[in-house]
Amino acid sequence: MIAVMETRERLSEVVEAEGHLIDSQLLNVVFDTVIKGNASFEVLRFTIGRTNEEPSFISMRVTGPDEAGLQQVLEGLVALGCRIASSHDALLVRADKDGCVPADFYSTTNHRTFVRHGGPWIEVEHQRMDSVVVIENSRALCRKLRDVRAGDAVVCGVEGIRVAPEFRERDRLGFAFMTNEISSERRVEAGVARIADMMRDVKESGGRIAVVAGPVLIHTGGVSYFCDLIGAGFVDVLLAGNALAVHDVENALFGTSLGVDFETGKAIEGGHRHHMRAINTICRVGGLRHAVEQGVLCSGVMYECIRHGVPFVLAGSIRDDGPLPETVMNLIEAQDQYAAALDGVKLVLVLSTMLHGIGVGNMLPSWVRMVCVDINPAVVTKLADRGSSQTLGIVTDVGLFLHQLHRRLVTDARQASAT
Repeated sequence: MIAVMETRERLSEVVEAEGHLIDSQLLNVVFDTVIKGNASFEVLRFTIGRTNEEPSFISMRVTGPDEAGLQQVLEGLVALGCRIASSHDALLVRADKDGCVPADFYSTTNHRTFVRHGGPWIEVEHQRMDSVVVIENSRALCRKLRDVRAGDAVVCGVEGIRVAPEFRERDRLGFAFMTNEISSERRVEAGVARIADMMRDVKESGGRIAVVAGPVLIHTGGVSYFCDLIGAGFVDVLLAGNALAVHDVENALFGTSLGVDFETGKAIEGGHRHHMRAINTICRVGGLRHAVEQGVLCSGVMYECIRHGVPFVLAGSIRDDGPLPETVMNLIEAQDQYAAALDGVKLVLVLSTMLHGIGVGNMLPSWVRMVCVDINPAVVTKLADRGSSQTLGIVTDVGLFLHQLHRRLVTDARQASAT
């Protein structure tokens, strides 16, 4: 329980915040959070930073209608990056049952988080949203609720917790044109150019790029461009569902996708059975890797991943046919494999897959950038609504996007090396 002081039969607490409060418009959100919680605030100190390097600082007293109301407001403020102005350690309560935590547990955001323990602040490891914080051997660890065990020391309340949001600077990474909106069609080319620059920067600094892709990548004719990106080293891990791999194999074996011929754009007779024939072919030889080794599968996205040693995780769903032998049908196991594959990734491209994209967004800390490409603007909006504020969106056809990205990263590089 947070220590509070009584003022005229009301409860109050001093909170502080530091960072790019004005540029990021966070200060307005902080004030709104207080007012919406039926509370009031008194600014005790306010210093405005004048450059990107110089942060702003605010100290204010927040007064609530009662203890419960104050606690609710404080929880909202801490999630925004405010901290309680005290020197107390975080409150630890032992879990009394596997998979269960105390009622007042601290629920994490995807922002960098610190916990005061034994005096100093320690950074929480494996940061992700919708988890709890456990103190173990003087380390603070983000842990999914299902992984909590009886006896774990769980951080509760909001005192002794400091969140450091990824503040938006005046021109964050050159993407200010996409920060508060979904990029429209007329901005696609400019957006692709800047994404290509970002991908080059990530690779030149030794970082890893993950791609989360849906079967639309196959349907829209983006296979050849994407395969070249794999070969050029711009894809370090591929996360997808069973459908992407099945339709990729169907395309490689029969030249169709969902029974539609890629050359003519027309459905061919009996083509509706091709995806099942593709599954049967791969299952007969024991999986995708065996199909590549035995020369059964000689082209396509999965072929290039295997040939270039790019790891992939295929997560199954209730609608999957087959599925392919490599598809992980246990949901918890698939989530864990996704999370492990994303460890250390610096940039994620989400190519027309809403559910897998949202799932990955929920697993990432806020300092990992996401680029979401989809013909449907609602997909990008859903990612942002679920807390993945680091998501940048481009509304366009995935095949067109990959074509332009390929030109920036592969074609231009080939022409430069030839001259």
